[in-house]
Amino acid sequence: MRSRYSAFAVEDEAYLLATWHPATRPNGVGFDDGVRWTGLEILRTEDGGPDDGKGLVEFRARYLTGTESGELHEVSRFVRHDGAWVYVRGKVM
Repeated sequence: MRSRYSAFAVEDEAYLLATWHPATRPNGVGFDDGVRWTGLEILRTEDGGPDDGKGLVEFRARYLTGTESGELHEVSRFVRHDGAWVYVRGKVM
């Protein structure tokens, strides 16, 4: 989760797509112009350990657009695919 947040912050589309499950992966990532990500807070996790095949992360990510601040609150689901954790989908809270 933290690596995907960092990838959004630096607009690393290749990394984001590589860590997205093939069944739900979009053709591209639409980055919003003028958004600067400023912080990540992990609120809770479920599963996602070394012996698990799935996991859940609830987080808040803060951002600035110009002088306006905002927050993305999401519950993200991950699965292990070909030995690596990949993002499946998220629900914005």
